[in-house]
Amino acid sequence: MKLRIVASIAVGAALTLGATGCSMIAPQATTIQYSASDGVNIPHSGPLDVRNAMVIADESGTTGNFIAAIVNDTDEPQTLVFGFGGETATLRVDARQRLSLGVDGEEPIRLENLDTAPGATIAMSFQSGDGEGVRTEVPVLDGLLPYYTEFVPRETPTPTATPTP
Repeated sequence: MKLRIVASIAVGAALTLGATGCSMIAPQATTIQYSASDGVNIPHSGPLDVRNAMVIADESGTTGNFIAAIVNDTDEPQTLVFGFGGETATLRVDARQRLSLGVDGEEPIRLENLDTAPGATIAMSFQSGDGEGVRTEVPVLDGLLPYYTEFVPRETPTPTATPTP
């Protein structure tokens, strides 16, 4: 009788350890940081955070609009320098503010000479404050999804003179 009780406890303990032991050595998916959208979060490149960065390109991939949210959690205005292929742009973000390129009344930044087809990535550099800066791959998307259609770069019409009778 005592042997049965000891055997039952031993089997129960073995089952409990066997069923829970995997979680002790396996990585937990909820602790892995990732970009939960189509864009990417830029690794820390100074005091500014660049979130959900992406380029929405035309069908040819020659022109694109850079869209991202730039967040300044500091008490001082900060400047972000970013670019690709030797071309750079500069943005200033006020203290404790967020700048959402492409939404909230902010225009996206037009990238000329992109030469990257939608579906690929483009290497872009980001640097703010005294940070060292980082280079990361940013996805290039097109306007096939309805919520990106408005961000596809459009040709600006060239005004033409019409004769007046």
